[in-house]
Amino acid sequence: MTTETARAATSATRAPVWHHHDVLDLDDFAVDEIETVLQLADRMREVLDRRIARVPALRGYTVVNLFYEPSTRTRASFELAGKVLGADVISVTASTSSVVKGESLIDTVRTLRAMRADAIVMRHAMAGATYLAAEHTDASIINAGDGAHAHPTQALLDLYTMRRHVGDLRGKRVVMVGDIAHSRVARSDLWGLTAMGADVVVCGPPTLLPRGLRAADRPAHAEAALPPVTIEIDLDRALAGADVVMALRLQSERQEGGLLPSLHEYAQLYQVTEQRLARAKPNCLLMHPGPKNEGIEIAGSVAAGRNSIIEEQVTNGVAVRMALLYLLSGRTESPGGGAGGAPAVEVRP
Repeated sequence: MTTETARAATSATRAPVWHHHDVLDLDDFAVDEIETVLQLADRMREVLDRRIARVPALRGYTVVNLFYEPSTRTRASFELAGKVLGADVISVTASTSSVVKGESLIDTVRTLRAMRADAIVMRHAMAGATYLAAEHTDASIINAGDGAHAHPTQALLDLYTMRRHVGDLRGKRVVMVGDIAHSRVARSDLWGLTAMGADVVVCGPPTLLPRGLRAADRPAHAEAALPPVTIEIDLDRALAGADVVMALRLQSERQEGGLLPSLHEYAQLYQVTEQRLARAKPNCLLMHPGPKNEGIEIAGSVAAGRNSIIEEQVTNGVAVRMALLYLLSGRTESPGGGAGGAPAVEVRP
């Protein structure tokens, strides 16, 4: 029996593991918990691919989308994920809620829980806001993006999308290029990718690389540092032999002035173009968490080219978020509504 065959057999027979009440980031996810999400997402993709309008797996479960910042993909993805599973889904935006009257975040989440919300999907401009919310409610909090800190569900869908194409991520060269410092997606992806054994390379202007990546900048407490990755300033060198390339949007709304001479110079040095992508492996995957600025961090021809799986990321996002809602609900019936039931989930204290 080959190593890969043995690994697959072990994975198939081992009970999925899940011990989370909230999903705040991936830095506290064990590898087997990530595997649980990815394997269940396969079941959810089957539901989506059969184009069933709704299954009853989360009937009687209430999901509230609480968004303090604009969103298209994440918000719509969670709405669809909940509705496909039969949950009651309510969406609240800060601009049309009591927040404009001065209601605090703590009061808001407590009010929603009093209305019997089981899970609150939350996006907030302030890093750590979802952690504060989790401390003040027994509803499950799912971080849909908190400032420049974390976006765990995007990272999980990125892992899932990569796995569908390249299989085991161990040893795969994954290059993340762009504004690493201000990207919550990048931070969560770093935790997820390194946990799964990928060789991660980050590339961008020195002013857009976060403290904590360089060994010399790491804080005294190792647990506060970002996971170790390779840092490359030259994009051509970074892309050489890449299995996956992920371009990141310039987070201009979160940047201080003076970090870049100009957008034109940034595009000249760090835009992912067809010529540059040719340095990667022939079947290299091209990804982007969106929304993308074509002509700045990525060329339009590359975004729509044969290597691009950007639209597939969006579809997979629904499946991964279905899996997370299902796991957080603690349900055990089949998520597909058919016979056989879902895999038993081992819940660890």
